[in-house]
Amino acid sequence: MRIYLDKQSPSVYKALTALSAELKARAADAGVPRTTLELVNIRVSQLNHCVFCLDLHSRLALEAGETPQRLALLPAWRETTLYTAKERAALALAEAVTEVQGDHISDEDYAAARAELNDDELSLIVWAAITINTFNRVSILSGHPIQRRG
Repeated sequence: MRIYLDKQSPSVYKALTALSAELKARAADAGVPRTTLELVNIRVSQLNHCVFCLDLHSRLALEAGETPQRLALLPAWRETTLYTAKERAALALAEAVTEVQGDHISDEDYAAARAELNDDELSLIVWAAITINTFNRVSILSGHPIQRRG
């Protein structure tokens, strides 16, 4: 049986959750919609196959006003016009942070992000991707279970 990293080292996990809370507060101050943060959380969790975070952030996205249709289409966000230019920039950044191999983020994607996001927004989106990647690894390596809902 795996140990739950969050339970084994609670002070470290508490620091991680404090980072997440600070990020959400600064994002709200900068005008980054909660739905955008949740789209980033979900997309990164999809790439990492983190079922615990997918379950949690899908529910939080719906509570924040996200639509089931946009959640269902998120894996193919580049193929639809249902996401705003800012959301598209945020998703491209989040994918680049998650898949830090090769060239990382293309010059085109970075330029698109710079065209759509101000410095604060861009920084916060990158921090959001870094943070959810960390939570994904904690949940995956701990083997956190999910419960059936509905």
